[in-house]
Amino acid sequence: MSNPSTRLARDVATALRGAGVREVVVAPGSRNAPLSFALFDAAQAGALRLHARLDERTAGFLALGLAKVSGRPAAVSCTSGTAVAHLLPAVMEAAHAGVPLVVVTADRPARLRGTGANQTTHQDGLFGAFATTLDVAGADLDELLAFLRTHDHRRPVHLNVQLDDPLLPDDDGWDAGEAPTWLVPAVGRAADPVELEVGPRTVVVAGDDAGPPARQLAESAGWPLLAEPSSGCRTGDAVIRTYRLLLDGDLGRRVERVVVFGHPTLSRPVSRLLARDDVEVVSVRARGLWPDRPFATALEVDPADGVRVAGPDAPGWLDAWREADRTTSRALDRLLAAEPDLTPHEVAGAVSRALPPGGLLVVGASNPVRDLDLMVAPYEVGARRKVIANRGLAGIDGTVSTAVGAALARRSTRALALMGDVTFLHDTTGLFLGPREERPDLTVVVVNDDGGSIFATLEQGAPAHADRFETLFATPHGTDLASLCAAARVAHLRVDSLPELEQALASPNGGIEVVEARVRRDNRRELDEKIRALVLP
Repeated sequence: MSNPSTRLARDVATALRGAGVREVVVAPGSRNAPLSFALFDAAQAGALRLHARLDERTAGFLALGLAKVSGRPAAVSCTSGTAVAHLLPAVMEAAHAGVPLVVVTADRPARLRGTGANQTTHQDGLFGAFATTLDVAGADLDELLAFLRTHDHRRPVHLNVQLDDPLLPDDDGWDAGEAPTWLVPAVGRAADPVELEVGPRTVVVAGDDAGPPARQLAESAGWPLLAEPSSGCRTGDAVIRTYRLLLDGDLGRRVERVVVFGHPTLSRPVSRLLARDDVEVVSVRARGLWPDRPFATALEVDPADGVRVAGPDAPGWLDAWREADRTTSRALDRLLAAEPDLTPHEVAGAVSRALPPGGLLVVGASNPVRDLDLMVAPYEVGARRKVIANRGLAGIDGTVSTAVGAALARRSTRALALMGDVTFLHDTTGLFLGPREERPDLTVVVVNDDGGSIFATLEQGAPAHADRFETLFATPHGTDLASLCAAARVAHLRVDSLPELEQALASPNGGIEVVEARVRRDNRRELDEKIRALVLP
């Protein structure tokens, strides 16, 4: 007969498997030793795939990437104390993005709470509104399964597991065997789709995780599709590449109605459009912690119901957007080609073109995802290219780890990541994988301008604040990325021109590799002003 902590840990492992979890990330610790032993045995029995990471924040975002791409809940497990707090950024992102994540934290027995016992704090409910917590004191498989089965798996969930001494198994090990069957909740019949009339000059805005329904509506109605790179529908003939520039011109002022899918967070012109009093907004509710919109809506639609139109609109409206987009795109490409140095926009464009059918691209926050938004190559429908980003809270946390997790979860023809230098440095521990850990084939393109150039394009980057801008916002770091990659035993290549970058992308070495693209930061504000000036206000 195994000891109580071992039995409890094995029930947790069995419940995770029964809840559809197939990917688990563990961070080392003493208090979570029973969980680690149980999860290792389950992995040995073929019940799940186990990953180990040194740092809890990295572990959390690795699990996020695994879940985000697979669409199935992934789990992360850690020891007690401050280790739990390091999972908070990943939990917050998962909550706001609607990503299924199971957090399994080891805790001391409840009798030690409030006593000053070592590594003991208030872990029960630590994640607050971001994750529902079940405080688990003893082995009860039925209770664990009931909790996991009734939980909304579009949100994180927290198992806080009290583990008492002894923490090591006292038997010969455990065979996971046949786990309880995961009962998929029945899906109710969708109501009839909401039907919209044609007539008002309408655009379809597709934010993060909007999915194919946004494209399908735009194409059936003959409306322009304004789709962010991570929308899951930046494909087809209705896509407008330079939409965020055109929104500040005459076409943008003529918009009368917007149908919104997903979670649009990328563009100030889109935000201004959605906030206009003279624009009717139809919202297809997004996943995540806060499905309500930060702008007034005339109609709310459940995504299970969907939206349709009786027939295509008059072609003149979409034709006008297409013609303006072609003209603006040509002007943008000429402007960038005339720049004497490699631009971050050209880097984003090269990465986008390098993504083959069946490929995966993970893009970081701040400028890279916005640059990509202007430069996405025209992708055909049905080619299974997948572009993801952490847009729930749009932070730079854990981007390397998210990309590694995503690459491990998806069998893709090519896995790429695009991020800035500050984002890359913020998650360098994501590069440090143990010798027994599976390493995906992943090319990480780092746009290095030695600091936070996103701020140069915002209000604080105005000339009036130049005397303090470098100290407070640009924060140049001067890091030698080649040496950093060498310390992690990750291949590194520096490029300074577009042909060098294209050659590097065309000949990956396999495994995790970093391509550092050096660009200027001192002209970023000026370059953005030139780009915005391509469309008359």
